Amino acid sequence: MKLSARNIISGKVVSVTKGMTTANIKIEIASGCLVTSSITNESVDDLAIEIGDIVSAIIKSSDVIIGK
Repeated sequence: MKLSARNIISGKVVSVTKGMTTANIKIEIASGCLVTSSITNESVDDLAIEIGDIVSAIIKSSDVIIGK
């Protein structure tokens, strides 16, 4: 698979929380450092995402907003 995104971060799935139509997937990318992704429940099932899986968070965005 080829991607145009340059920000690819590998980590381990530590949580899968399904809602009505979307799921929040928490990925530990370093000890105590988490990234959360919202994807469809269908994608969770299609990718067979489970706690403990090693996955990649692929981030492509024209804007990064930081608040304090």
